[in-house]
Amino acid sequence: MFDIGMSELLVIGVVTLIVVGPKDLPGLFHTLGRFTAKARSLGREFTNAMNQAARESGLDDVSSTLKGVSNPKKFGLDKLNEAADRFDKWDPSAATRGDTSGVKGKPPEHPKPSDPDRQADIEKIRAATEKAGQAKLDREAAENAAAGEAADTAAETDRADKP
Repeated sequence: MFDIGMSELLVIGVVTLIVVGPKDLPGLFHTLGRFTAKARSLGREFTNAMNQAARESGLDDVSSTLKGVSNPKKFGLDKLNEAADRFDKWDPSAATRGDTSGVKGKPPEHPKPSDPDRQADIEKIRAATEKAGQAKLDREAAENAAAGEAADTAAETDRADKP
């Protein structure tokens, strides 16, 4: 609250000692202590009275409801927190070892669908994805081969031009 350092307190203490005098200083501290205790007591009484009034008026229930709304687990976001926890435990080196889950010590979870139509759809999607991936690999291989042939032709032309 107040930005008073040690040097300021020392100056205040010296000035107080000079103004009040060493004989009356203990009485001053005693009075100051009683005043501080009374102020704290009044503050506690005021806080207790406000809390009691909030409980009586039902504002306490509203406060707990608002706290419940701000709680993500009560708002249905516990799955998001669970996913975040799994992400925290994710091990990127597990993917290079063949473990597709990426989480240490936990096998990948792929539930088997019980519906035969859904299973057929999954197989169609996998086949189409594999076909598209193979086509892309073939296209890249053809482009690389064409680039290699063009480089070989250019090298042969350069050799032929030189006597």
